[in-house]
Amino acid sequence: MNRREFMQALAFASAGGMSLQSSFANAQSAAQKFYNLPKFGNVHLLHFTDCHAQLLPIYFREPNVNLGIGSQYGKEPHLVGEAFLKANGIKPGTRDAHAFTYLDFAAAAQTYGKMGGFAHMSTLVKQLKASRPGALLLDGGDTWQGSGTALWTNGQDMVDAALNLGVDIMTPHWEMTLGEKRVMEIVQKDFQGKVSFIAQNIKTADFGDQVFSPYTIRNMNGVSVAIIGQAFPYTPIANPRYFTPDWTFGIQEENLQKMIDEVKGKGAKVVVLLSHNGMDVDLKMASRVRGLDAIMGGHTHDGVPIPVKVKNAGGITLVTNAGSNGKFLGVLDFDVKGGKAVDFRYKLLPIFSNLLPADPAMTQLIKKVRAPYETKLAEKLAITEGTLYRRGNFNGSFDQVILDGLLKQKNAEIAFSPGFRWGTSLLPGQAITMENLLDQTAITYPYTTVAPMSGATIKTILEDVADNLFNPDPYYQQGGDMVRVGGLQYTIDPAGSMGSRISEMRLNGELLDANKTYRVAGWAPVSEEAKSAGGEPIWDVIARHLRDVKTVKAVKLNEPIIKGVKGNPGMAAI
Repeated sequence: MNRREFMQALAFASAGGMSLQSSFANAQSAAQKFYNLPKFGNVHLLHFTDCHAQLLPIYFREPNVNLGIGSQYGKEPHLVGEAFLKANGIKPGTRDAHAFTYLDFAAAAQTYGKMGGFAHMSTLVKQLKASRPGALLLDGGDTWQGSGTALWTNGQDMVDAALNLGVDIMTPHWEMTLGEKRVMEIVQKDFQGKVSFIAQNIKTADFGDQVFSPYTIRNMNGVSVAIIGQAFPYTPIANPRYFTPDWTFGIQEENLQKMIDEVKGKGAKVVVLLSHNGMDVDLKMASRVRGLDAIMGGHTHDGVPIPVKVKNAGGITLVTNAGSNGKFLGVLDFDVKGGKAVDFRYKLLPIFSNLLPADPAMTQLIKKVRAPYETKLAEKLAITEGTLYRRGNFNGSFDQVILDGLLKQKNAEIAFSPGFRWGTSLLPGQAITMENLLDQTAITYPYTTVAPMSGATIKTILEDVADNLFNPDPYYQQGGDMVRVGGLQYTIDPAGSMGSRISEMRLNGELLDANKTYRVAGWAPVSEEAKSAGGEPIWDVIARHLRDVKTVKAVKLNEPIIKGVKGNPGMAAI
């Protein structure tokens, strides 16, 4: 056995749960069994979402803070760590435990390797489609944004990859930050006759006409299957309105019911919503509309292994969410008899890149699209001594690096960084490259800002974001996490009422003065005025900071004091 074969054997042995004394053949066999998913029924749907332009295998740490408040307390998707494992019947210390939780992240990542990667996903998709005649591959959105190459190619790298992967149907969110013109160019040219780009809730601002097809109906093994699209409802609020000035969004619940009734009137026996609402919104929606067999959801990046069964006036709707960053592929099989789905099977498959050989055609495509940028992407900016990640309701260690850089480079007293949920993770000892930094910052509105803000304004900002995250009505939640805060300490009561969740705001130990002005740095402003001001791109600011510090020490998170969460299964201390 040569060195390459030996290293491969080690990878298979570790990931396959085998000891080093086990034979290479047995390790390979264990890996193959992991993806051996028997065919069931006659309607087959494959689903990925929120890959955020990650073409290569990555590390991605799941959150240790994903709070459920009020009626959402202790329910999916608001479970983390050991509570998550127990609820989903997953054994600790296994590769599934690593895929779905933050537990022992660095050590488990070293053992099981990177996850995702379009070349590895492609192999799995082909394997599943071969065993499931007519299977459809659904893309839940947030595909064309999240990497340096996606930014620099205006999303073309991901469009080409999606076509190569065999995507059949797609609904959007961050895609809209490329602007109306670019989105329509892709839909009308690249996707024409190949990918159905659907959204029942995007309409023209003038006459309220559908911008895209609201649904598509396909015949699969003699069964009429309708897929309805649900784009992110709050796109013009969460992202700059100037990207989509001629379109409106919203939840559009009544129109959704109309579309369900319409496709059933056209003979659809299975009706599925391909959604980018976020899990909590999907759960509420499932309780209020009738006629959906399933909602295959995204946006909140929750990996949910067991579908939630939601009762409504029409029966039961399954609600799923397929994680993020290309880590998972959902497989939903329905058995349709007598004109309706009588049974189902669902499996959310973690994609371990060392268990799945890379598809040659996709590998070649990825190499081609990355080639012009490899030198720039590979620039080493610093070394990290600890794990760097972005995920969690209040802060992440890579978020903290960004905050520290803003404070230092912009000579600010307070720094704000958006509560984005995308961004890959780094293990202790890894170099932080320009590519890693762009994984956290690559957006089409990267401008940094420095502005004077009163203590009262700062409180208003924190209250607004807290209500977005913790409003007891999911229809008023926009699915992001709490704005990350540098320099400022505060207390939050997630279960509090609107406008009264935030207290004890302190700077250097002193209470903030509502009437005093503070120097506040931030980035990713949604206003057109901020765009016109043309602030320095965030990646330039943080790259400069990382080059200065050279080594990022173990990061201490600046997190708020959180009231009323003792024992909450959506929060685990580290």
